[in-house]
Amino acid sequence: MRRATALILISALALCALLAGLLLAQDDAATLKVEVNLVNILFNVRDKKGGLVGSLNKDDFKVFEDGKEQQVKYFNRETDLPLTIGLLIDVSASQMNLIEIEKNAAYQFFGTVLRKQDLAFLISFGEDSELLQDYTNSPKLLRAGLDGLRLSSGVGGFGPGPVPTISQPRGTVLYDAVYVASADQLKGQVGRKVLVLITDGEDEGSKYKISQAIEAAQKADAIIYGFYYVDRGFYMSHGMVFAGGSDSALRQMSEDTGGHVFHIDRKTTLQDAFTELQEEMRSQYALGYTPTNPAKDGTFRKIEVKTGNKDWKVQARKGYYAIRTDNN
Repeated sequence: MRRATALILISALALCALLAGLLLAQDDAATLKVEVNLVNILFNVRDKKGGLVGSLNKDDFKVFEDGKEQQVKYFNRETDLPLTIGLLIDVSASQMNLIEIEKNAAYQFFGTVLRKQDLAFLISFGEDSELLQDYTNSPKLLRAGLDGLRLSSGVGGFGPGPVPTISQPRGTVLYDAVYVASADQLKGQVGRKVLVLITDGEDEGSKYKISQAIEAAQKADAIIYGFYYVDRGFYMSHGMVFAGGSDSALRQMSEDTGGHVFHIDRKTTLQDAFTELQEEMRSQYALGYTPTNPAKDGTFRKIEVKTGNKDWKVQARKGYYAIRTDNN
């Protein structure tokens, strides 16, 4: 009888434990749902001279979605969120004299910016795009990946047509590389996500359009920084004195995702640009809000972060996609 009573008591306790576990699971699911519904924005603020402003508080900002003010749920001035960096390097013919410089500058950058919880990957693009190093925070593996950079001109080396012409376009699949890096590499990552593009800004032969590349980056919550790096000597040696591409595509991709373009020239070296980028990432603000429009309908929602000071310019992504869920 005592044994039967004991068994009943044990069964009751087990049932209570099971019910408690279910309740906790429901609480966790509710918490997860709230987190999923949060819209997170990473941004910088610059003064009228272009300097970074790094001492502002939550009350200095208002955030709007499609013109409607939103309630800020959290705000951080310095974020320790994990960082995932994708470095995309142009290896088309017009960049052949710059590859060694890019290798050394990128390796130094990775050595100073990556922490234990951070990750980086490396993609080269020319005639096609290639993943040279998948996620890692190992300096040794990143160095090996950078050493794997090879010219990919799409015309068989240094023969005729190493620069774009009407009859024989050069293959430089910039938009494809951004799309793949965003949709395949970054989409499932958490924390801060950055794509750094080192290129002269030309695209030739991509199957994706620039709008599709930007959309993929926005859906991955990735910030794009363009490093506009042109070897004028290369173009001049091929009789193209005024050629060398434009930064318009880089500016569009960067500005739409909350980044900007660095111009690499005699005044600003590639190493200088990497140093500035590192300072910018250390001066980011992070805020989050639950949108007043809860529909997950796949539409694009415009975001605007405002300050009360007309001399301050907020550098933030222009919006996000309310990605559909299984229940919509």
